[in-house]
Amino acid sequence: MNLEKKERARVAVQVHLDKKRTQLERNRLGQFATPVELANAIAHFGTALLADSQQISFLDPAIGTGAFFSALVSNLPEEGIANAQGFEIDNHYGMPAQRLWQKSLLNLRLEDFTKARPPLAEDDRFNFILCNPPYVRHHHMPSKEKVRLQRLVNQENGLSISGLAGLYCYFLILSHSWMRADAIAGWLIPGEFMDVNYGKALKDYLLNQVTTLRIHRFDPAKVQFSDATVSSVLVWIRNRIPPKDHNVEFTFGNSLHEPQVFKKVPASILQNEKKWTKFHVSPAKRSKRTQMKISDLFTIKRGIATGGNKFFILPKERILELGLPTDFLRPVLPGPRYVTVNEIPSADDGTPLLDKQLYLLDCHLPEDDIRVKFPNLYKYLESGKPEIANRYLCRSRRVWYFQEQRMPAPVLCSYLGRSKQDGRKPFRFFLNHSKAIATNVYLMMYPKPALAKEIDHNSEILEDIWKLLNDFPVDSLLSEGRVYGGGLYKLEPKELGNVDATPLLNVFPGLLKEQSPRQRSLFNL
Repeated sequence: MNLEKKERARVAVQVHLDKKRTQLERNRLGQFATPVELANAIAHFGTALLADSQQISFLDPAIGTGAFFSALVSNLPEEGIANAQGFEIDNHYGMPAQRLWQKSLLNLRLEDFTKARPPLAEDDRFNFILCNPPYVRHHHMPSKEKVRLQRLVNQENGLSISGLAGLYCYFLILSHSWMRADAIAGWLIPGEFMDVNYGKALKDYLLNQVTTLRIHRFDPAKVQFSDATVSSVLVWIRNRIPPKDHNVEFTFGNSLHEPQVFKKVPASILQNEKKWTKFHVSPAKRSKRTQMKISDLFTIKRGIATGGNKFFILPKERILELGLPTDFLRPVLPGPRYVTVNEIPSADDGTPLLDKQLYLLDCHLPEDDIRVKFPNLYKYLESGKPEIANRYLCRSRRVWYFQEQRMPAPVLCSYLGRSKQDGRKPFRFFLNHSKAIATNVYLMMYPKPALAKEIDHNSEILEDIWKLLNDFPVDSLLSEGRVYGGGLYKLEPKELGNVDATPLLNVFPGLLKEQSPRQRSLFNL
């Protein structure tokens, strides 16, 4: 077999088939082919984990056109592979792949891996698995299918997996029954499982049912898949119960063989740690002590979710055109991209002095009262019933147009940001002098009682704290947030609250006054 010619043919088939599917279809089906160079690097690294004399029995539960199989046969002599098997549920890719590999030792099965019966005999199982499983998000999975997979994982592995887990979590866990003792497996999967609650079952599996050798996180600023914004990790496991005092290797960078960050983390620490991505940060960039967190100083809430921003958030010109009453309009900040300053000035009436001025339609009167007293408003609300009132968020409210209530926050943080793009920091902190509230593209930060008391005595403290927040080390924020492909970072309220605020304590040692450690902090009252 001319391997180089065969690989060129495979890549051509892959490109041709991908073009026949829309990006939306491929996103829904989680179909993102492994790039050639990456597949080769993974195959080369993985085979080095096996004993030199060991013949390979290879499995790919989501083989596609066979990127990993092609990489494997390119990295090993033919006699080094005893047999190979792949599963592909989608005939669009599976049938051309069958034709492509029909004269090879690959047995490509056009069926759902999760419905196939695992081999009963040890010799019929596999000692080497490489897989880039379908990244199908939970909301694209039918409810009956999720229930089936949850039951199967519980029966096979004794784990209770969240209904919010993506399909890749099921693939990885269910492959356990297909592995021989001491088998090696490499899984190219989204890194989100390391930081979210629905990744708990997968993390339990990795810590307790197999020996996790290494979790390599690729630089999220350099996306591995050109057609998907997903932050990828490569998880290497050995099918062996982990020994006591086992350490898991955490590596980071674009090279598997020469990572930028390398560290060993005791599995005992991982058992109690909710966010694993922090272990991919260089130790020099992480704070060695945390005497105070941001949540000790601020109550943090997401901005409001309106259920239909284009309908409920209006510019002044549109308000005048519709003749809406000002009694039910609240100033609201535009998205961070439209706010060019970090300190938001205010007009005398509390309106933010920004180029883009927006108002939230916020009325809590019953419809009958609105119809009688405010006919223009009633007419506008009626226009929103066919579409807006039937959206999930609106129809789940007591009255579809009622909005969440938020007080203006003196400090806000942008919710999403890209890492160090064009020299800019991924997250911005805003000092808000206006009475504007914010939507859910911001995190709203309210001083807790003890800090509020300090601010009452000296109003300049808040401004000083705001300046220091913008000067926080970027990695202290990134390590608590979650990351997506292309270097897109996101911070939830609890994640921002967990950021080490010791730099503030160093500048304002009086913030904790005579209190003992943080657990007794006034700021938690």
